[in-house]
Amino acid sequence: MDHCCSKKASELEAMKQKKQAKVLWAVLIINLLMFFIEMYFGFISRSTALMSDGLDMLGDAFVYGFSIFVIARSTKWKTSAALSKALIMCVFGLFVLGKIIHQLINPVVPVHETMGIIGGLALAANATCFFLLYKFRSQDTNMTSTWLCSRNDIIANIGVLIAAGAVNLTNTIWPDVIVGLIITGIFLSSSIHVLKLALKDLRQEKEKVAA
Repeated sequence: MDHCCSKKASELEAMKQKKQAKVLWAVLIINLLMFFIEMYFGFISRSTALMSDGLDMLGDAFVYGFSIFVIARSTKWKTSAALSKALIMCVFGLFVLGKIIHQLINPVVPVHETMGIIGGLALAANATCFFLLYKFRSQDTNMTSTWLCSRNDIIANIGVLIAAGAVNLTNTIWPDVIVGLIITGIFLSSSIHVLKLALKDLRQEKEKVAA
């Protein structure tokens, strides 16, 4: 009886992992495509917010790649992946901060029309990723941290759209700068949250080994 239950549990776990991998591949491809689109149009429109969001897409693509890699691995592997994601989010947050400083030193008003169109496209892409990941968000630290990345992307996209409208109204760099600062804060805050989750899992794993 115990053997049957164990086998059934293993089969259910394998099914869960297969479903996780399938959705992670889908969101990885979406984010990689949007990285190239946002970086290109962010460059030609001179929008720091748009390029920052594009770099976030690339960071998320790496995050989803990590998540796929550790799906069938131990809790220790998944926790290590979460730590890597926290580091990636932190690095990209600091990169955005650097871009903002550069923009303040070399102020150029971005093209708000391009910001609005590409920002809207990115929002649609990230909303798709968000809903694909939603039902997996509480399954483990790996999927929780992945879902948080998707949620942050939507917030950043909305910020880009707001910045585009504000740039149109004010004809200054400040809306772009302010949104960039908000995105930086979101990145750094999420990296701390994921770091805490990962460290908590590491402590629990050590307690299990010690017991």
